[in-house]
Amino acid sequence: MHDTLDWLKAECLPASLGAGKRAWLFDQGSLTRRLQALAQGQLEVRILAEGWQHLRDDECTALAAAPASMGWVREIYLCGRSEPWIFARSVARRDALQAAGLDLQNQGARPLGELLFSAQGFTRGELQTCRYPADWLPQAVRETGHWARRSCFTRGELGVLVAEVFLPAFWQAAGIDPHRR
Repeated sequence: MHDTLDWLKAECLPASLGAGKRAWLFDQGSLTRRLQALAQGQLEVRILAEGWQHLRDDECTALAAAPASMGWVREIYLCGRSEPWIFARSVARRDALQAAGLDLQNQGARPLGELLFSAQGFTRGELQTCRYPADWLPQAVRETGHWARRSCFTRGELGVLVAEVFLPAFWQAAGIDPHRR
């Protein structure tokens, strides 16, 4: 099992990674909006899990939190045309979330991206990418080698770290070969 992982900046990616994948992995805009357009309005959120948990080591490092800190964790699928396209894991430190007064517990089936891109004061940090560990994924999509990206949205002391894993059904819908590097 992975405790930590090296997240890469755009300039550290292999040159063989296709332009289509790079364009999706490093787009600064709202992924939710792009997915809604691709799905022609047929985008839904399926909540897999949410609640207070100990954060992983890589999440604690990214959020400047002590190891094994408690945080709010939300895991979902973003489904296009009823198929899981993206697995997303969003986390925030408990102390920072409570101090900011942001209630993620009542987000429901609304995409978190809508909140982060519409709420006042959030700034998106640098996008990073990696090949996401299979053992961090839900059983139904547990394969090795899925490309993922993450960035931290900050507002004051609050950081919301959002990781998005691009699943094969998404790449197919986007017209990009999922098996090509």
